[in-house]
Amino acid sequence: MAKSEASPPLVETEPKVRTGRWLPRSLFSHLGMQGDMPSLPRRVQQLIVDQEARSERLITYVQLTVVLIFGLLYFIAPKPADAALTMFEPVPLILGPYFLFTLLRLYLVHRDFAPGWFLVLSMLIDVGMLWTLLWSFHIDYGQPAAFYLKIPMFAYIFVFISIRALRFDPRFVLSMGAFAAIGWIIVVAYALDDGGEEVITRNFVDYMTGPYVLIGAEFDKVFTLVVVTAVLSLAVFRARRMLVTAVREEAAGRQLRRFLSEGVADAVTDAEIEVAAGRAEARDAAILMLDVRGFTSFASQRTPADVVKMLTRFHARAIPLIQRRGGVVDKFMGDGIMATFGAVTPSPTAARNGLEALEDVIGEAADWAEAGEAGLAVNGSVVAGPVVFAALGHGNRLEYTVIGAAANLAAKLEKHNKLEGSRALTDAPTFERALSEGFAPARPTEQRPAREVAGVDGTLDLVSIAG
Repeated sequence: MAKSEASPPLVETEPKVRTGRWLPRSLFSHLGMQGDMPSLPRRVQQLIVDQEARSERLITYVQLTVVLIFGLLYFIAPKPADAALTMFEPVPLILGPYFLFTLLRLYLVHRDFAPGWFLVLSMLIDVGMLWTLLWSFHIDYGQPAAFYLKIPMFAYIFVFISIRALRFDPRFVLSMGAFAAIGWIIVVAYALDDGGEEVITRNFVDYMTGPYVLIGAEFDKVFTLVVVTAVLSLAVFRARRMLVTAVREEAAGRQLRRFLSEGVADAVTDAEIEVAAGRAEARDAAILMLDVRGFTSFASQRTPADVVKMLTRFHARAIPLIQRRGGVVDKFMGDGIMATFGAVTPSPTAARNGLEALEDVIGEAADWAEAGEAGLAVNGSVVAGPVVFAALGHGNRLEYTVIGAAANLAAKLEKHNKLEGSRALTDAPTFERALSEGFAPARPTEQRPAREVAGVDGTLDLVSIAG
């Protein structure tokens, strides 16, 4: 006998996340965080990566703006009278290539080409451009090298460091700050080498008015670069942690809300204090009970998958009708549904809304049965009255539900449909209340007085709804 080969299970493949194309993991992985994003769903990771890509484009636009401002100021500003009469002007030779590189960078990041090595190279070029431009001033003005240490253009380095904070990765801020500090140490070393020991001074006035180097002042600059870099990196690190946590919780919350009724989920998230077991609020509400008749026989003749499909089709028809009338599904009970009106949020028309929803579902259930669920029918009941909307459970496992005589009676009346031969029942007080709230029955109703209901002392006046 040939063995039947089981078909391999279908595995849904998730799209790859392009994190490696944007993060310089190979060169500066020791500066970043490797453990936070893998714990996120892939679709969430992709959202963060896409945001990083947009940030890189924004960074490039800022760099382009800076170089255009540099060029504009250089070409429109008149040359000072004290400038040296030299034919060599290094500023255009520096700004020109940097402008072309920035345009290339803008083109590449818009084409989603930004590997780690390219971003590191870009940061080195940013620092190199600024420090080389600043260095060139002593040549342009024919001054000793120590002259350029006092040029206000030094402050622009903080622009290049701060724009790296637009990313959600502190490694870029750390990298840029490290390059800037190391570059400035090299620039200072060149000035010391160019001027010799005579250029070093301890006199602040001489430092401010002459071509001298004050070691303490240059230390302050490097120290400031380090501190600003550290603070920005810490801020980005904390922002990233907060972002990842918020995105993870938001994604988890969005999934969990699918397992809770909308009103119940809002009651939990909007609560001013944390919901705990035992929290309860009195409500005057209506309780709707629905049940599929013939379900036991149906389930015994079908596969579990077919049974689930049947219930899914029933829920797909019934739940929107309940929600349209303002109802909140409290729970699914096998083939039954329990819904509330006015329990989660107080309502002045709870009884009316409950009976309207019951009529809608019974009418829809008839079409549902005719559409292929032969042998199945839906029975229901609605009872209005005082209930308690409470959080039950213990510790980390809680559930919001309603407790009260109205809920108990609704469950009993739903079962009593079988004895009455009816499709939907309510008690006379609920029916009268619904009429006072504006309920207009869409189908004929039938008064059934003095009925004995299992589990209820005495008799009840009932009303058959939906024919």
